[in-house]
Amino acid sequence: MVATSAKDVDSAEIVKHIAHFLKKSGKVKVPENADLVKLGQSKELAPIDPDWYFIRCAAIARRLYGRSTGVGGLRKIYGGKLRRGVRPNHWIAGCGSVCRRALQTLEQLKWVEKAAEGKGRILSKQGRKDLDRIAADVKSKQVAAEF
Repeated sequence: MVATSAKDVDSAEIVKHIAHFLKKSGKVKVPENADLVKLGQSKELAPIDPDWYFIRCAAIARRLYGRSTGVGGLRKIYGGKLRRGVRPNHWIAGCGSVCRRALQTLEQLKWVEKAAEGKGRILSKQGRKDLDRIAADVKSKQVAAEF
C-alpha cells in the first residue's frame, strides 16, 4: 500500500480539512485584531470569513509541504493588484504581519521550524506526519464517496 501525502489530494480540500483540524484542536490562538486586520494593502476590507486565520495557517502549512519559504515569499504569494483609481493598477505584496504570525503559530504547534541555513521556514517531521494523516483521511473520504 502506498502512503498518501498532502500532494496526492486536492489542495482546496486538504486546506479545508487542515483548517478544521486546527480549529477543532484548540491550540491555535487567533490574534486579537483578527476582526480588524486587512490581508494586504491591495484589499479594501477585512476578511468576511470568521475562520480566515485557520484557513491561512492551513494554506501556509500545505505550501511548506513542498518547499521552504519565508515571510517575504509568502508576501509575494498573497499579494495582489492595488487599484489606484484612474491610474494604472500596481502589484503590491500581501500583509507581512499576518504571514509572520501564522508562521509563529505553526512553530508553536511544532509543525514548522526554521531552516538550517537561516533561509525561511521548513515543515518539521511532526507537521509532515500530521499533514499526511489528514491527507489520508481526505483520500479515504473521497474513495468512500465514489462508491
